[in-house]
Amino acid sequence: MIDYFHINMDRDHLLSLSTLGLAHLGDGVYELMVRSWLVLHGTAKAKDLHKATVQYVAAPAQAERFGRIQPLLTQEEEDIFRRGRNTAPHSVPKAASRAQYQTATGLEALFGWLYLQGRTERLNELFERLMDEPGR
Repeated sequence: MIDYFHINMDRDHLLSLSTLGLAHLGDGVYELMVRSWLVLHGTAKAKDLHKATVQYVAAPAQAERFGRIQPLLTQEEEDIFRRGRNTAPHSVPKAASRAQYQTATGLEALFGWLYLQGRTERLNELFERLMDEPGR
């Protein structure tokens, strides 16, 4: 049986996965982390949790926050981000520019990549920086 909470996929298998597949998974990982962060930090009332989540997981917000972690990325992580960013989107949401959507897709691909390697410590490190408010 596969333990879907503790995946540790080898690099060769990871490289064979589609970039959009990585981004799809990374989107879910990122959203789960945002939901956890909101609940644990008590930053939103229960009735407003969905609205607060959407504010953080929307492509424009992800694109804006990506700049906070970009200098921290290793060469391999940069490569995965670029691979995700450069994937031609089938469509772009109305609320985001094409550039924002592509940056968000790159970030999500990176989160999917790290998750599938079981690199939760690195995910947490990058996520904390993403959620850090400037000036703190």
